[in-house]
This record gives sequence, structure tokens and C-alpha cells, in this order.
Amino acid sequence: MDKMPKVSIAVVGVVIAQIGGFIWWTAQQASTISNLEETVNILTVENNATDKTNLIRDVEQNKNKIEELIEIASEIYDDMEDADNEIWEDIEMINEDMGGMASHMMEIIKVQARVRTLESTLEYLTGNSRSPIHPDHKRTAR
Repeated sequence: MDKMPKVSIAVVGVVIAQIGGFIWWTAQQASTISNLEETVNILTVENNATDKTNLIRDVEQNKNKIEELIEIASEIYDDMEDADNEIWEDIEMINEDMGGMASHMMEIIKVQARVRTLESTLEYLTGNSRSPIHPDHKRTAR
């Protein structure tokens, strides 16, 4: 026994106290970690519920906005369709007017031709200087 170092009881007590403190500190850390894990789980559940609520709200808002856009697009399409119909009606009216104008012009040309024929005949019968064959040429001596 002489070879064993002599250690005072105080040193042994301090070492035992430190070991006990380390065990107590480790147990505290384990308890803190366990409490934090529970808190994280609770917050995750709450966060998931909040995310789900926000997602449902966002989907509803987007649905309403899409419905509004569809209504606006439908109104624009209807307005375009009405304008298109009005344009086609105007085009048809112009075509009818142009057709009527063309037929009037043809009638005027026919009347002018008849008048010219009558003038030429009258000039021929009255003996004026124009010939019925060539109304624009002056009559030469007979």
C-alpha cells in the first residue's frame, strides 16, 4: 500500500461532484433537446395548418381573379363581335351603294350615247357640218 498515492478526501469529493455535475448537465441537455423537439413538432403542425389555410385563401382569390378575367375577355369578345358585325354591315351597304352607283353610271353613259346618237341624227337631217358616221369629223364638201 505504500506505493499508492495519497489523495485527499477533498479531491475525491471534487471529482465525484464534477462527475455528478456532468451527469446532471447531460440530463438537462437531453431534457432541453426533448422539449425543443416537441416545440418544433407543434410549430410544424401549426405552420402546416397556416400554410394550408393560406393556400386555400390564395387559391380562392386566384379563382375569383380568373373568373373576373374570363368575364372581361367575354365582354371584349362580344364587343369585338358586335363591331365586326357593324363593319360587315357597313361594307355590305357600301357594296350595295357602289353597285347602285355603277348601275347609275352605266345608265348615264347609255343616256349620253343615245343623246349623242340623236344629236348626230339631228345634225345629219338638218344638214349641219357633222356626219352621222363620224360625228366628231367635220363634213367635207359634197
